Amino acid sequence: MRHRAAHLGDFTVRPRMLLITGGALLVGGAGAVAALALLRLIGLVTNLVFYQRWRVSLVAPGLHHPWWLVLGAPVTGGLVIGLMARYGSEKIRGHGMPEAIEAILTGGSRVAPRVAVLKPISAAISIGTGGPFGAEGPIIMTGGAIGSILAQALRLTADERKTLLVSGAAAGMAATFNSPLASVLLAVELLLFEWRPRSFVPVVGAVAVSTVCRGLLLGTGPIFPVSAAGLHTGGAVDALCVLAGVIGGTLAVAATWLVYRAEDGFARLPFHWMWWPAIGGAVIGLGGLIEPRALGVGYDVIDQLLTGRATVSLIVGILVVKTLIWSLSLGSGTSGGVLAPVFMIGGAVGAAEGLVFPQVMPGFWAMMGLAAVVGGVMRSPLTGVVFTLELTHAWAAGLPLLISSTAAYALSVLLLKRSVLTEKIARRGLHLTREYSTDPLETFFVEEVMDRDPDILDRADTLDEALMRTLRAGEQPDDGQRLFPVTDGGGPPYAVVSRRALLDATSRAVNNGAPATVADIAAPVPVVLRPDDTLRRAAYLFAEHGITEAPVVSVERGIVGMVTLPHLLHARLHDLTEEHHRQRLLPRQAPASDGDGGTEPAPDRLKINADR
Repeated sequence: MRHRAAHLGDFTVRPRMLLITGGALLVGGAGAVAALALLRLIGLVTNLVFYQRWRVSLVAPGLHHPWWLVLGAPVTGGLVIGLMARYGSEKIRGHGMPEAIEAILTGGSRVAPRVAVLKPISAAISIGTGGPFGAEGPIIMTGGAIGSILAQALRLTADERKTLLVSGAAAGMAATFNSPLASVLLAVELLLFEWRPRSFVPVVGAVAVSTVCRGLLLGTGPIFPVSAAGLHTGGAVDALCVLAGVIGGTLAVAATWLVYRAEDGFARLPFHWMWWPAIGGAVIGLGGLIEPRALGVGYDVIDQLLTGRATVSLIVGILVVKTLIWSLSLGSGTSGGVLAPVFMIGGAVGAAEGLVFPQVMPGFWAMMGLAAVVGGVMRSPLTGVVFTLELTHAWAAGLPLLISSTAAYALSVLLLKRSVLTEKIARRGLHLTREYSTDPLETFFVEEVMDRDPDILDRADTLDEALMRTLRAGEQPDDGQRLFPVTDGGGPPYAVVSRRALLDATSRAVNNGAPATVADIAAPVPVVLRPDDTLRRAAYLFAEHGITEAPVVSVERGIVGMVTLPHLLHARLHDLTEEHHRQRLLPRQAPASDGDGGTEPAPDRLKINADR
């Protein structure tokens, strides 16, 4: 029966999808170039600040620098970012993904052009002066800004602008990490808030173009290659992956808590937020004096962790220092991403587990920790798994990664209301859910909930006749059906009349002494529904035309019913029943007969129609 709703436009592939896909391909190429430019800019700032040389290669800040440079560089970078945010655009503050989500949900997917310029520059300054952040958050915002700017130059809907914005964001991610599948998953799990061809196809197109361009510019190999040849995990190792996920999830919860406690602490400071990134920079500098390898984007450290070459001192230093300076400085509102630090922190906790867990292969437990912390911090377990696989190309580790990431995700859901990505949005007064399910209104048809015995008027009826016909026995004037289809000798409705209009017209006719008919007061019918329309389409039409009732017309039988707003709640009631009603379907003893030899049926979709 479900094929009857295929005529609806909500789920058909529209020709405009091809136009948006064409725009997404352009955005994908631009996103790849922007990602390369950001990486080069980070390398340039790092080389200038810590090595006093003019190079663009991506390097670590290093181990041997004067204390005043390690401490002063992040503070200076924070001062510059604060000035840029105050006098340029406040949108450059933060790690990029909450800002992109907020632009989608509340800003009509509009991003100011200056953000596309200021965000990568601020991120390069933040990371290049020692900030323990990643490039992916800023490139998400930058790529999203590129897509949004193109969309704003065209005549597009807000949903189409969203598609191009997300296409740019996903393209930037794919080019940064050579991770097309994870970038598409990130778009679906975090940014699109839907899974429809109209958005999925353009995003994949943008990611594909970006990945191809990335291969031409930076190569096609994995960022952190790990050899998993001959990897075989048994039940004992898989069980330990659950424990690894729980430990990673606990760290994810703690880091998320630290980020927002830090944000609360900065918000209580008695001076302007422009100065907060400089204070965050002081925290970074102090951490750098303890563990210099915690500074910067840290790709070299992630590589050591995932390949099993990290020393105990590095593991402990990253686990403690990196977690603290990243969490505390991010709360200051500086510019920088979360993924690379999460990769490093997760790899460190996994490497620490590898010191006591059974040896599987070099870097195995670091991979488990990485996927777990990503799944817990970002609440994106599938993205965590696929990211880890694409970063390492250790495809044989898919099942253990899935176990660890999901365990961490489950723990995070149980202990925290929101993720590090959505808490900031919630604090700005926006309720956000990322749980996907079928709309109950889409699973019911109009004919299943409609009033099958509506009052129907004829255009030739007098007002007195119409009023008597519409006042059923025992009803008050404001009860029951309030809108009445009007026909011309039967057949489909050509107009409608409300009960209020009938009462008012009857009162005027009595006072004036002039007879009147229904045709004199009838209004054109605004909406006609069909029995095989879904309740979702009915709700859209009600909202579009500002109505609360509509006749249901069959081609063969004419008017067959009326649908009102309360009828739409029947689908929600059914959804609540399925979610909360608990019953035993297989009884412990022989089931009691219902008198006809059968057993009591479970509540189902027909139950809600029993009294109509």
